Amino acid sequence: MRPGAKRDAGKRNRTLALVCVAFVGCMVGAAYAAVPLYQIFCAVTGYGGTTQRAEAAPVTPIDRRIKVRFDGNVATTLPWSFKPVTRQVELQLGEVATERYHVVNESGRKTAGTATFNVTPFEAGAYFNKLDCFCFTEQDLAGGEARDMPVVFFVDPAMNEDPNLAHIDTITLSYTFFPAETPEQPVASAPGPQNAGKL
Repeated sequence: MRPGAKRDAGKRNRTLALVCVAFVGCMVGAAYAAVPLYQIFCAVTGYGGTTQRAEAAPVTPIDRRIKVRFDGNVATTLPWSFKPVTRQVELQLGEVATERYHVVNESGRKTAGTATFNVTPFEAGAYFNKLDCFCFTEQDLAGGEARDMPVVFFVDPAMNEDPNLAHIDTITLSYTFFPAETPEQPVASAPGPQNAGKL
């Protein structure tokens, strides 16, 4: 093999190695970005029943009425009971409603949970707007504590203009609580021997 060919082969190998490293780096980056990008996509489009977060309610509700049903679930690893206070309401599109869920920590210790949520039919997620919700933050409950937690919401009147949802007269809002990490309690430093430093 001539010396020039050997140098060319080495150069090609280095280029191929750099391309492979860059490809692997891109794949790792894409894997890390996939979840947040998917969450953004769901929030913007309402895909999979993801609800929207609104800063203000519509100025005027419209005549079309919709029933909203409420559902509450808890993961088996979280010792809570969790259910809606009211099972169903009926309201106008654009009308703001406040409903509550009742939660009880059935254990004797402090526990924390975070709620996932969606609506069905999934296509209605793009029009279901929350102004305030317990699901926006982690919830901490002392042992045996009970609490009513509100959700403030409306269904966007723009849903009335969506021909795919013209037949929909009921939306179900569903929550599931999962355990969250509770901050660790600081461990008090053990007192030193009483006679420490004494002769």
